[in-house]
Amino acid sequence: MGSSRDIADCARRSPDEPAQDPGSIPGTSTLWVSAVRGQHSPITRSGCLLGAEPPDPHAGGEPPDPRPPRRFATLAGHHVVVARVVVFLVFDGVTMLDVVGPAEVFVEANAAGADYSLRYVSSSGAPVVTSVGIRLPVDGTPGDVVELDTVVVSGGEVLVGLPVPEALVGAVRELAARARRVVSICTGAFVLAAAGVLDGRRATTHWRQAGRLARGYSGVEVVPDAIFVEDRGVFTSAGVSAGMDLALALVERDCGADLARTVARSLVMFMQRPGGQSQFSAPLRGRTPRAPVLREVVDLVAAQPGLDHSASAMAGRVGVSARHLARLFAAELETTPARFVEQVRLDHAKVLLDAGHSVAQAARLAGFGSSETMRRVFVGWLGVSPSEYRARMSTSVGLRS
Repeated sequence: MGSSRDIADCARRSPDEPAQDPGSIPGTSTLWVSAVRGQHSPITRSGCLLGAEPPDPHAGGEPPDPRPPRRFATLAGHHVVVARVVVFLVFDGVTMLDVVGPAEVFVEANAAGADYSLRYVSSSGAPVVTSVGIRLPVDGTPGDVVELDTVVVSGGEVLVGLPVPEALVGAVRELAARARRVVSICTGAFVLAAAGVLDGRRATTHWRQAGRLARGYSGVEVVPDAIFVEDRGVFTSAGVSAGMDLALALVERDCGADLARTVARSLVMFMQRPGGQSQFSAPLRGRTPRAPVLREVVDLVAAQPGLDHSASAMAGRVGVSARHLARLFAAELETTPARFVEQVRLDHAKVLLDAGHSVAQAARLAGFGSSETMRRVFVGWLGVSPSEYRARMSTSVGLRS
């Protein structure tokens, strides 16, 4: 933080003189500094959600400034605007979009009047190579971070299926202990889990890895369909681009809905993405049942979802009771016969819609019987209707601008 003399010198600037650039004040890279100069000064016409705005004796009947409120601190008797320092923890193999996607949201928020200061650190302080082969410079190690509001742990395929490196776990623990909030993007949730940050909390990750996260960390309540989850100051997002959705939600919490809406429009994003991440998941590929009877039933449902697959019909085809079949489903697939059939039909309908079939055709071929029945299943599982799903997932080939 800059010295009192530095801040005082800035405060003595004339009203017509621009505020000193924070980077030019020694040690104040994490502060936006502005003197209290009257009603047109950014510091007297803006506030922030985490602090009180200094009194403005010249406010009078002036219309309110549309810029978002800002945070304030007092140093040597002078009010200063404090930037929200967002620190990204990166590593070799980090998914590039997991870093630059959320970062762009914060930068766009700054263009609309927010105060975010972005920093990038690695556990060793050395530059890292991202998933696309780009070398990413960093600002140092976690120990070099002085001011900290939010820590963001991005994801990467290197975090899946292998033990999380101890250096990365230690870096998260060091940063999380000092941060107001902790954020993970995609498989960055595995790092938070390994560091114990997610113990006793709800969390999400990429739909493809949600089961692995739940199996590997029993103390974490995994929410597989969520775009992002917040639990007592810890935020986790679904895969890749969902990190931008989460960053936008953080901007809304910090700076209000109006500024967040401006950012969303500029980046061509939804303020709130409709539906959960299940709408993006691949068709069901469960483990092969050990019991021959159950395997026969499962194979038939997958091959011909349009048949009568009531519990009694399925049990009758393989010569067992409906109750025994239900026990097999519960023991080996951890579901019920009806729920399994519904999910297979849902997956089949998604494939049909992706291929260009109408909603009515997909409902009939997938075995739902009616478009309305399929609509209820889509909304229940995915949070979107078949028509909405088809519009979002249809091919862009042949579309004209």
